[in-house]
Amino acid sequence: MAVRSEQFFDILGALAEVDRADGERASSFSVCGKRFGYYWPRTQTVGLKQTLSEQQALVAERPEVFEEQFTWGGFGWVVVRLSGVEVDELSELVFEAWRLSAPEDLLARVPDHPVV
Repeated sequence: MAVRSEQFFDILGALAEVDRADGERASSFSVCGKRFGYYWPRTQTVGLKQTLSEQQALVAERPEVFEEQFTWGGFGWVVVRLSGVEVDELSELVFEAWRLSAPEDLLARVPDHPVV
């Protein structure tokens, strides 16, 4: 069930125009200048942009896997423990985070489904 870090990076690599910025404790991921995700290697967790309703549903359904990170700009960010998700579920969450940040012209060129 656990997703390995390499699988997370493979998911990101399949998305268009993703930029990675490595910091001291975490890496962040953006599409066309808009941040949509984080990765913390020490804790093997990722932070992903979601709708507020999706954030609330994920945390309520499986608090041992998902936790509320913060809300900002009408979106809810969720922390995902890689040890608690399957690759297809993480792929959908990453794609949604990317989609929520990508510009309309890029979305028009991309299939409307996550990569696995």
